[in-house]
Amino acid sequence: MSIDERGAVCVLGTGLIGGSLLRAAVAAGYPAFGYNRSETGVSAARQDGFEVSGDLSAVLARAAEVNALLVIAVPMPAVEHLLAEIAAHAPGCPLTDVVSVKGPVLDAVRKHGLEADYVGGHPMTGTAESGWAATDSELFRDAVWAVGVDEGTRVRPWSRVVALAVDCGSVVVPVVAEEHDRAVARISHLPHMLAEALAASGAEGGRLALGLAAGSFRDGTRVAATAPDLVRAICEPNATALEQVLDEAIETLVTARDRLRADGGLGELVETGFRGRTAYDNRATWDITGITPGVGDWLGELHRAGRDGGVLRTL
Repeated sequence: MSIDERGAVCVLGTGLIGGSLLRAAVAAGYPAFGYNRSETGVSAARQDGFEVSGDLSAVLARAAEVNALLVIAVPMPAVEHLLAEIAAHAPGCPLTDVVSVKGPVLDAVRKHGLEADYVGGHPMTGTAESGWAATDSELFRDAVWAVGVDEGTRVRPWSRVVALAVDCGSVVVPVVAEEHDRAVARISHLPHMLAEALAASGAEGGRLALGLAAGSFRDGTRVAATAPDLVRAICEPNATALEQVLDEAIETLVTARDRLRADGGLGELVETGFRGRTAYDNRATWDITGITPGVGDWLGELHRAGRDGGVLRTL
């Protein structure tokens, strides 16, 4: 499938992820354009030579004319408004998103009657920066991009989403929404909470503690530099899954405290953590092959493959 056959891309929201996606799509040869609510963001993108407008209705009308792949790239609280506008102005366009939770987005998509053309997406990348100034066409290079294989997913929009992810330099992990949200609660949303707690603890130590802080504090608090409103928008929509893993983390820390109090030892926590980090460092992936989209139980096969460490490197 050539770039021309894959079609245009319309990015709705040109902050860090959406703006970087617009840059990456254009760099890969896609005809691509976008929308941004902030006129400052629109102006910055235009100054860099990208087609971005603050007129949402006009952008969606253009997308409908060329059957562009719509990419929702706004925080979860703004998703409902975009979906309502899409339903009104471009209901037949293939649709994906880059929001950090999948279940709530899928529910909202169904509410607006757009599920037939929707495929969930979540590139697992980012920085603590935000806005157009932080965008980078290489942000997705060698990143993992979760792409939905939920029941009812159709071949054509799914293929366009996978093609875009691969063309931006990512590898694709097929997921279903519920399992995605449980997983990112552990490896993305809980780390945000722990980083916030660690940063607050360091600050409580005053100038001396911060003056002595070095690599472990810096690395452990990196994501705490993310704007608070954005952290809330990322984590709060995944409240149910996050609550569960927070309970697990708190129990682990309480057990470690009690052990330290009883005999001065931290062996169990340290050893378990070391094994966990080693498992991350030694994680293995394998290339998914032999599954033809649209044939047989292709969604189930991709779901099982993604859950077992399989990745797609090509469409």
